[in-house]
Formats: sequence, C-alpha cells, structure tokens
Amino acid sequence: MPRGDIDITVPDLAGKRAVVTGGSDGIGLGIATRLAAAGAEVVLPVRNPDKGEAALAAVRARAPHADVSLRALDLSSLASVAALGATLRDEARPVHLLINNAGVMTPPDRQTTADGFELQFGTNHLGHFALVHHLLPLLRAGRARVTSQLSVAANSHSIHWDDLNWERSYDGRHAYSQSKIALGLFALELDRRSRVGDWGVTSTLCHPGIAPTSLLAARPELRRDKDTTGVRVIRALSARGVLVGTVRTAQLPALYAATSPDAVPGRFYGPAGPGHMGGPPAEQKLYGRLRDAEEARRVWRVSEELCGVLTG
Repeated sequence: MPRGDIDITVPDLAGKRAVVTGGSDGIGLGIATRLAAAGAEVVLPVRNPDKGEAALAAVRARAPHADVSLRALDLSSLASVAALGATLRDEARPVHLLINNAGVMTPPDRQTTADGFELQFGTNHLGHFALVHHLLPLLRAGRARVTSQLSVAANSHSIHWDDLNWERSYDGRHAYSQSKIALGLFALELDRRSRVGDWGVTSTLCHPGIAPTSLLAARPELRRDKDTTGVRVIRALSARGVLVGTVRTAQLPALYAATSPDAVPGRFYGPAGPGHMGGPPAEQKLYGRLRDAEEARRVWRVSEELCGVLTG
C-alpha cells in the first residue's frame, strides 16, 4: 500500500471530550485535528500560548466546525499540572479520551524541571503520571480510554533506579529511554489498577515509529540551536518513502489505540512496517522492558512519592 493511502477510520466521537498533550505541533496537532474532525470536543493544554493559538487555527482550517480550546499546561511543573487538573475539575465535564503525547527528547546537556527532576523523566513520565492523578475523577466519570505515547527507545536501556535524575552522570539517550519505559510501565499499571478497583478507565500504549517530527529538531528551549543529524537523515528517508514513516502516518497508532473499537486495553500498538518504523498501525509485541509487573508497581509507587500524590 502506498504511504499516501495508509489511514484508519476514526469513529464518530460526538459528545466525547478529549484532552491531548503536546497538541500544538507535530504528531499531537495531527491527532487533535483528527479527533476534532470526528466530532470530539478537544482540549489542548499548551505551554506556549502563541503556538497554541496557531494550533487552534490549524485545526479549524481542517475541521471548520471543530470544538477545540486551549488550557495552560507546563508538564515540567507539577504545580502547573495540578492547576490544569483543578481547572478541568471545576469545569465538571467528564473526560472520555486522554492522550499522553507530549514529550522532550535528548537535550544536549542535563536539564531539570521546575521541581528538580531530570527534564525528560520529569516531563515525559512524571508530568503525565501527575496529570492522570489530577484528572482521575473526570476519567472515571467518562469511563475514559487513556493512551500513552511511547517510543522505540523504550525497547532499549533500562530505568536507572540508582540515579533516576541522572545527577551522577548524564546520557541523554539513556535518560530518554528511561522516561518512556517508565511511562509504559505506568500505563500498564493504570490498566491493571483500574480493573482491580473497577475504575472504568482503560489504558492503551502506542508508539509512532520513526518519523520527521520536531523531537530532534532545533529547540532553543532545550538549548539545541540546530537540527540534529538524526532528524535530517529521517527527513530525507521519509521524503523518499524509505523505511520510516511520515508525520501523518506517525499519528495513526495513537489514534487507533485511543479510538478503535478493536483496540484492546493494556495492549501496545505501533506501525506494522519493516522494523516497526512506518506503515499502518497494528498490535505489537510488548517490549521486554515493559513485561515485569513488579517493575510496573515499583514505578507507580516511586512516582507517587516523587509527585507527592496518592492515586490508589
């Protein structure tokens, strides 16, 4: 199938409220646009108001009748996450879909969040863990599906339990892998706890494959002044239709995991092409680093301690 023909059908989402992190550009913006076009009310929590307004305009250009709005969120600040949770709880509207899509990747040097955590661990994992905690009453009310965006990086390295914040040494790629492994273990533990506690929330996992997104591009806020070699190579391969996917095809695993009636809670979805780098979405074998149930429980307990919350 030519890559231009790869797509999925997103079911009618009228009456559903969806929250998408990282929805102001790249994969997240595409996901938000598709959800809005399918009739969902889409909430975009954003850190940069100008990028947020541009995202609203882009969604409405593709879906003129879209019900889409902005809220403030900086996932690298637990206070900001708590404030968003309070705002949405005050609105008293059930959340039916939560897509934990936002992330930062391999800043060239070690950076920390507002709370002192290594930036990738604190943003990619702890920020989303805290967000689920603060939204849990709304997620339960909406019998929500929570979908967490991992990465092929979650299939390498491990959690650095002896130094979660990489204070003694810093390796950006290993720290990124850790953040995505932790997010995946959390997503699986969320599904398990929901089943045991009858929360009515289901949790799925996905990864976008390899595509020319903004993760490895120039990011002044990460002190990365120019595009990495990796993203330049990925762009060239993507433009030629070789191995990797496109920004559009990279959206599909999350959309499938979040909306398809055939997506199974607790399962993992990603591209079905060679090396799982591109192609149509399909269920995939769970990465070995995500299969240890005790490790998932440990991630949950430690995340509660670090975030200062008790989720259940």
